Amino acid sequence: MRAFVFPGQGAQTIGMGKALADAYPAAKAVFDEVDAALGENLSGLIWGGEIEELTLTANAQPALMATSLAAIKALETEGVSVDAASFVAGHSLGEYSALAASGALSIADTARLLRARGTAMQDAVPVGVGAMAAVLGLDLAAVQAVAEEAAQGDVCQAANDNDPAQVVVSGHKAAVERAVEIAKAKGAKRALLLPVSAPFHCSLMAPAAAAMAGALAEVEIKTPIVPIVPNVVAEAVSDPATIRALLVDQITGSVRWRESVMYMGGQGVTSVYEIGAGKALSGMVKRIDRGISAAAVATPDDVAAAAEALNS
Repeated sequence: MRAFVFPGQGAQTIGMGKALADAYPAAKAVFDEVDAALGENLSGLIWGGEIEELTLTANAQPALMATSLAAIKALETEGVSVDAASFVAGHSLGEYSALAASGALSIADTARLLRARGTAMQDAVPVGVGAMAAVLGLDLAAVQAVAEEAAQGDVCQAANDNDPAQVVVSGHKAAVERAVEIAKAKGAKRALLLPVSAPFHCSLMAPAAAAMAGALAEVEIKTPIVPIVPNVVAEAVSDPATIRALLVDQITGSVRWRESVMYMGGQGVTSVYEIGAGKALSGMVKRIDRGISAAAVATPDDVAAAAEALNS
């Protein structure tokens, strides 16, 4: 069994998806559709802009989705449909890419939702008030204890359970800075602040969750052709109403990536294809379950290799 997984924020690079768009008209059409949905030349920014502008949350989110869906369309051109996978899943915003790939959301609606999501998440907390930090070398329970000790009346929560030795905390900047020092004192290999513009996946994002509830109420969500494993429950879901509710919960909830991969492995998944920019999820998958192979699908060569494996 196989799973298709979709990357989240941080994977963005200038030029991503350009080779796919040049090689596959169906991939180019995705970028055109996203540009039209947003009423702007986002593809121009992705392929020839400044990384600082692309990294802005409101730009990075639809840009990463467009790149992932371009890779999906390239695979389809090579005879691989999404139902070659038994599950789809995405890391944070990648969940939207997974839903678009599996037919639950249209590409245009997904682009507009991610623009709204990025803007709402950026606006929820003034710049400089919040922060996130990665803790390496401590497991989830240990990091949860660190966050609780660091809070001291502020918000400090485990936001991303990425793999057995990487957990991200999120919250008020002072509390997150305290968590970095406490984690080091408790034996973390490394603990460092992340270059992000807002404290994602913690209770400070409540205003963004309210905004997304409104935005999601306006779009049609269909039953995905492949079950999705949402971040906040780490088990397969197909019901559109449940998916809608979980997308709201996801804004303030933890990204349970380690558990999601373990769930898929427990269901019989032995290979994972990371669809879109970067290779971060592939590395996480291998650290979570050594019995699962992982391959990135980001370039025409990657598409050809994946198609050969999946069509055999």
